[in-house]
Amino acid sequence: MVRQLKPEDRREYTIKIIPHQGGNVHSIRVPIRLFKYGLASLAAGALLFFGATSFATYSAFSAAEDKSEIHDLQQVNSMQQEQLSQLAKKANTLQDQMDQIHQIEKELQQISGTVPDEPEADASVAAHDGTGGPWVKPDVKNVRMALDNIERRLEKSRANLETIRSALAQQQEIAAMHQRLSAVTPSIWPSSGDVSSLFGLRWGGSDFHPGIDIANDYGTPIYAAADGVVTEAGWNSGGYGNMVDIDHGNGIWTRYGHAQEVVVTAGQTVKKGQVIAYMGSTGFSTGPHVHYEVHVNGEVVDPSSYMF
Repeated sequence: MVRQLKPEDRREYTIKIIPHQGGNVHSIRVPIRLFKYGLASLAAGALLFFGATSFATYSAFSAAEDKSEIHDLQQVNSMQQEQLSQLAKKANTLQDQMDQIHQIEKELQQISGTVPDEPEADASVAAHDGTGGPWVKPDVKNVRMALDNIERRLEKSRANLETIRSALAQQQEIAAMHQRLSAVTPSIWPSSGDVSSLFGLRWGGSDFHPGIDIANDYGTPIYAAADGVVTEAGWNSGGYGNMVDIDHGNGIWTRYGHAQEVVVTAGQTVKKGQVIAYMGSTGFSTGPHVHYEVHVNGEVVDPSSYMF
């Protein structure tokens, strides 16, 4: 069955081609249906061309953007790697410094007598320096581990140094106490010379001598045997002649007799080794000397125990 064309489908467009200077005029008849198909094809082609051009432009722009982003990421990664490398170097420097601090700790522990929290490695092992192991490039994880290790060692060193500080402070306090005690404890010879009479019985047991006699020339200096306060200074009628008594505290006091001249006064504070008088032969005396006594808690004791 043959399909009948509708009246509008039989319409045609006539295209005439007229030359500029005479010649035959050519006419081209184009059915309207063919003209519509041509326009549709042209529109579809234009749309496809525009779409392809747009996609190509987008693809090129997106590729350029991706390339720029990749370049930026590469630069950031390079910077991060450089910063990580610098951080690893600093961590290594800190680790070396911690080793030096640890060595100082050990020396201070020996000085202070403190015992470390953990036993040290065997000295024979520490004497060797062999090292090895695989080469591993520093990354965020192992650098963080190294820094954490340094932090733990730092905390341990801080605790050890605090222990050492306390021990040294205690030793310093003890040393200061010993120094103070030494300063007020008779420990030096009251004068230079020869011992002419010892502490104890003498003259065939007919006399008890409560001190030591040191003989020398007239005017030989007599020194305070320790720090203290002068309680007596001047003439004594009991046979000591010109005499000086010094209270050193802690129940200890000393006496110096037969002086030619006394150069201190009662109530005066004196230091160990300070000149307090000059040797003479006043009182019950047979020649120039100093009679030296030491009293402890109300008892007279042998001065030789306090003369070094």
